[in-house]
Amino acid sequence: MDKPKVIVVMPAYNAATTLEKTVMDIPMESVSELLLVDDLSRDDTVAVAERLRQKLPRQLSIHRHNKNLGYGGNQKTCYRLALERGADIIVMLHPDYQYDPKLVKYFVEFIGDGYFDVMLGSRIRSRKEALEGGMPLYKYIANRLLTLWENIVSGRNLSEWHTGMRAYHRRVLEAIDFSKFSDDFVFDTQMLFAIAGTTFRIGDIPVPVRYFKEASSINFRRSVRYGLSTVFESLKFMSRRIFQK
Repeated sequence: MDKPKVIVVMPAYNAATTLEKTVMDIPMESVSELLLVDDLSRDDTVAVAERLRQKLPRQLSIHRHNKNLGYGGNQKTCYRLALERGADIIVMLHPDYQYDPKLVKYFVEFIGDGYFDVMLGSRIRSRKEALEGGMPLYKYIANRLLTLWENIVSGRNLSEWHTGMRAYHRRVLEAIDFSKFSDDFVFDTQMLFAIAGTTFRIGDIPVPVRYFKEASSINFRRSVRYGLSTVFESLKFMSRRIFQK
């Protein structure tokens, strides 16, 4: 691919305190545009974005929902707008600084050079590193068990299914009808199972673990609901495979 158009999309909700750090760490030489979609934040996320827009070497577009659509709903808007803007590669980066923006260039290179169609950032390099990075023990255990189960069900061998740092070639997002997926956190799982049922190539690289006060993270109750939803999605994937035979 010659000079792909790369758009970094940032699904934002109450990210005022971390947005600037996130944006300033993005390797601008690797991207064409930035797109922030604000899910009706209750803080100054949009004001911070508007201030940043004046001093960035790349275009920063800001789109604000008129009602809160949820994590999955926000991503749907991100991908739809990025495709409309002609993106060849779309990188999804949380603006809460939980994932290292400096790694964006590697996601872009692996897809742009034709090795993969989808790239994931895996936070699981070792149990010690994950826990020292602040990942709660129950989330680490659930992540490992769910990822193992999802790999068995899908036939893939991904090191982590539950990362929030992802990149897609546009043909993936054009082939997957993501508009029908959940507006909640299980959206990410639905995306991967939909991709796992195709011939698209999925790669992953390690990313540092960052859990801190300002970084978004769902609580124990929502984590349990997310885990159960993930198992349900895996069973749906299995049933589709069975009935296709």
